[in-house]
Amino acid sequence: MANILVVDDSPTEVHVFRTMLEKNGHSVVVAQTGEEGIEKAKQVKPDLILMDVVMPGINGFQATRQLALNEATKSIPVIIVTTKDQETDKVWGIRQGAKDYIVKPVKEKDLIDRVKAALGR
Repeated sequence: MANILVVDDSPTEVHVFRTMLEKNGHSVVVAQTGEEGIEKAKQVKPDLILMDVVMPGINGFQATRQLALNEATKSIPVIIVTTKDQETDKVWGIRQGAKDYIVKPVKEKDLIDRVKAALGR
């Protein structure tokens, strides 16, 4: 299936995402900060990125924008996965270059359906 980069500073959230994704046949790479996420995206060239927003250093909105503007990473779809549930946050996330926006907690079926949609499968 797909190689997915999960960018989230919460070990619990990373575990939940990894479990859901691997159970559905995906491989998972993890980054704990926005900066690390950008570097791993350049190195690994994942098929998809799940991006948290609230992290130390640069936040997920900033990291998504940098990925969308970088020639090496702009074709990688990003799904923002966050607790920020305001409509303005969602609009802002999409404007930064995200393909989709999911509010935590995430249900497995919803996550997998959106991953498939973002990958065009």
